[in-house]
Amino acid sequence: MQKIYLDNAATTPLREEVIVEMTNVIRNFYGNPSSTHSFGRSAKNLVEQSRKSIAKMLHAESSEIIFTASATEATNLILHSVVKDLGIKRIITSKTEHHATLHTVAHLQKDFGVEVLYVPILKEGNLDVEYLTMLLQDEKPTLVSLIHVNNETGEVLDIERVGKLCQEYNALFHCDTVQSIGKTEFDLAKLPVDFIVASAHKFHGPKGVGFAYIRKNTTIRPMIFGGEQEKGLRAGTEAVHQIAGMAKALELAYQELETERNYITNLKGYCIVKLKEIFPEIKIIGNKTFYNLVNVVLPLNEQKASMLLFMIDMKGIAVSRGSACQSGSVKPSHVLAQFLSEEDQKKPNLRISFSHYNTLADIDSFITVLKEV
Repeated sequence: MQKIYLDNAATTPLREEVIVEMTNVIRNFYGNPSSTHSFGRSAKNLVEQSRKSIAKMLHAESSEIIFTASATEATNLILHSVVKDLGIKRIITSKTEHHATLHTVAHLQKDFGVEVLYVPILKEGNLDVEYLTMLLQDEKPTLVSLIHVNNETGEVLDIERVGKLCQEYNALFHCDTVQSIGKTEFDLAKLPVDFIVASAHKFHGPKGVGFAYIRKNTTIRPMIFGGEQEKGLRAGTEAVHQIAGMAKALELAYQELETERNYITNLKGYCIVKLKEIFPEIKIIGNKTFYNLVNVVLPLNEQKASMLLFMIDMKGIAVSRGSACQSGSVKPSHVLAQFLSEEDQKKPNLRISFSHYNTLADIDSFITVLKEV
């Protein structure tokens, strides 16, 4: 049976060049980066070269890049520290964030008494920036935490607009850029953002490694204690092969960005056309959505919704109904619940996400399976 992968928002396959790079590092750079002998120095040099490479591609300084095991860890590090160490009394976020943000914020509210306010989501799935502006006018020590590209709908936040608002009202700005790093350009020297986070496995790198960008002169303290790795912010021996693999994946992502973005944009457009041919009443979710992701509500009954993903999977095709972190849950999507009607929430929805490895033939096969089910 042919296998077709259309769930690239959950994770992406490794590029062959990344596998080669990581294999070389595992074989030849096995020293502990904290050791002072030549084996350790070679490993440490590779870690620092990876840091410089990532920083250069994002127009950041290498000292602003902190390696972590995931974007979830990076978000926890940032949000905990701004509350405990920087005197943040209020967090403004939205109810359509990834649970890495929502659950961390809820913990900080419960255990540290931080005030949490949620910006409403408009009917098309985009953020109510005017409401955010109103909230920011109360100038208590505030962090704004918002996702750049929503992992379920693909809705794109205007980072520059939100960042300038935060600067105007002296608020810190943390942006979850997991779905967009490696897929669009970033100039962090100019972009008005204080913190961003990334996971390598979202841009054809390895799982188990990510990074935080922490703007220079921002005092963050560790959440994990131990050694002095990562400027003392993230104790634990660095996973050298993971870090090198992430740097290689990001380098290739930006090297091929324009070509792959155009290619994937065409795939998404073709998929939408084909979906509309078999489901004229289909609902395409979102207003301004990212080029590699489409989320749709199918005009099918509630009984079809419970079995649809299973039936598609049995045909060898991988799609999802939202975040992979929630794929085992029977609860409706917390994201779609913010702006879809109750009737539409009962209908089956699919998140289809593409990479440069997909083809038009993949989409044709997917459409054929949908016709059958």
